[in-house]
Amino acid sequence: MDFTEAEKYILSFTDYEKIPGFAYTAANYDLRRMEELLHLLGDPHLGPRTVHIAGTKGKGSTAAMVSQVLVAAGYRTGLYTSPHLHTIRERIRVNGIMVSEEEFAALVSEVKPAVEMVNRETRYGMLTTFEILTAVALAHFKRREVELQVLEVGLGGRLDATNVVHGDVCVITSISLDHMEILGDTVAKIAAEKAGIIKVGSIVVSAPQVQDAADVIQTTCLEKDAELVKVGTDITWQRTGGDESRQTLIVSTRRDNYELEIPLIGEHQLENAATVIGALEALMSLGVRIPKEAIVQGMRQVVWPGRLQILKREPLLVVDGAHNADSMRRLVAAVRSYLKYDNCILVFGTSCDKDIAGMVKEVIPLTRSIIVTSSTHPRAASAAVLLEAFSSAGVKVEQCPSVPEAVSLALSSARRTDLVLVTGSLFVVAEALDYAARQLA
Repeated sequence: MDFTEAEKYILSFTDYEKIPGFAYTAANYDLRRMEELLHLLGDPHLGPRTVHIAGTKGKGSTAAMVSQVLVAAGYRTGLYTSPHLHTIRERIRVNGIMVSEEEFAALVSEVKPAVEMVNRETRYGMLTTFEILTAVALAHFKRREVELQVLEVGLGGRLDATNVVHGDVCVITSISLDHMEILGDTVAKIAAEKAGIIKVGSIVVSAPQVQDAADVIQTTCLEKDAELVKVGTDITWQRTGGDESRQTLIVSTRRDNYELEIPLIGEHQLENAATVIGALEALMSLGVRIPKEAIVQGMRQVVWPGRLQILKREPLLVVDGAHNADSMRRLVAAVRSYLKYDNCILVFGTSCDKDIAGMVKEVIPLTRSIIVTSSTHPRAASAAVLLEAFSSAGVKVEQCPSVPEAVSLALSSARRTDLVLVTGSLFVVAEALDYAARQLA
């Protein structure tokens, strides 16, 4: 099959990324069928040392930074992330280079007989799109003989398809309320799902957490005899400078001090960077050689689109994939601290299964010039739902049927010194990026 056929084949299975409110149960996510599939493929998940990353926010940025440093250190490194912005191939990378269309098609052709065998026997349920894609990624890493792999959890952790690996280093980024109808309605319940990636004897690096989440993580580490490294106490950081496109910081650990520069802005990215240092030092304690200069170089070179990314100046056009109330609060703080502008015009769209009222509450102090819109994603909240959410908060907004139209309207309304901020969902961001690539190049 060619790439188009291979992608169509994978997307023909149940895709929970497109289904709001599905039942997150062991029946729907039985890891035994994932293990069965991988065993038929030669157990590609059991080879390389693994950094496994769960959390509500910052997973992707953290994974990208860890991967880039390992590449700078000279290791052939696999990186698996989700979701993608433009092409499904973005999710699977070796040394920063996404899998080619030809490689992807060949891998799917290789995996297909095993998929059909597992689904034919259906001892543990039918394989899903994400599970098959995860198997493709792990098969690609084995074929390319990666030495280290960095895997981002898709959803939750305990039942996620990636949780068949043994994470030598398990990273848990900031946890907050998100996917509550799936993962639980309290931070403690969500933390229990995220902490499900912790393996016996692993090293766990936890970003700063609210107390309920911190307690769950610590208890799980004690149960699993896992070493816990706490960012914020064992590892600290201090911002030393920066501008609209990058920032500098010093990260201090019990081992060393690191003077770093990252091309990502926002206080939350400083927290992510400190968490990355914890993960890298954990790898070093396991015998992985990572020179300090590789850490400095890799952090400076990281690329992670869609996170406080500037697409245009005069007026300033910025996109960010903030997707829950806590990430929206952090985004508002970052915009006020890092960007210079006179007035802000907000383009807002999100998924129907999000805490829309919470996100609206956090963002309206930033501006009352708001355009609501919907992405083409099946889970997108309708403009009518968003209109009602802002109206309930006492804010009148405009609405546009599509993201490109909304961005175009915002730019045409903005003065040279204004800011147009597009946020609420990575799906909205992806469509804004497409629009910018076509119209603003």
